[in-house]
Amino acid sequence: MTDPSIDLEPKNKPRQKRAIETYERVLDVAARLLEEEGVERISTNLIAEKADVTPPTLYRYFPNKYAVLRALGDRLMQEQNEIFERFLTDAGGSIEAQIEGTYENLMETLRVTEQHPGGLSIMRALRAVPTLQQVRLASHHQVTDEWVEHLSTLLPNIPKPELWIKARLTVDIGYAAIEMAMEEQALASETVLSEATTAITAYWQQIITNSK
Repeated sequence: MTDPSIDLEPKNKPRQKRAIETYERVLDVAARLLEEEGVERISTNLIAEKADVTPPTLYRYFPNKYAVLRALGDRLMQEQNEIFERFLTDAGGSIEAQIEGTYENLMETLRVTEQHPGGLSIMRALRAVPTLQQVRLASHHQVTDEWVEHLSTLLPNIPKPELWIKARLTVDIGYAAIEMAMEEQALASETVLSEATTAITAYWQQIITNSK
């Protein structure tokens, strides 16, 4: 559960170009430090030092290091969610097209995560740190809710609560597969995502068949 005593909300959102550049530099530096030092060893003072800003400048935007990490999580989750939103748009009104596009969707999400500063470390932190878990859950719920709105018109015989469980499980399988593809250096990422696609495809083909 999220510790309510820890403030995760940013204090201010930068609006001017220079402030935005400073804000993004702080996040990029924090992502690198997260990879190098881990959650426990990084601090706001260390982030400020490495980002070449004063602590008061950092505190202008973030009340503590967990707010910085939350902003990192939000930034990554937003990029990942945009991939899924495009996937739904490209698939149109076809459940078959959605299922057939699973591998491409997973692969594109993997590419975006690999290119994102500190992508894997952020994913690990969002799962491992209780204070940050709500960021991951909120993102997954957002994607699930959006997908269920599409699915409810394509599979009208399945009640929405049942669709939500099936969609939520699928989202988590995909997320876990992407994390595994990045962690298991001895395995080709294509192999990991292909196996995940096989499992997801078989699952949804059975759902489609049973809904008729």
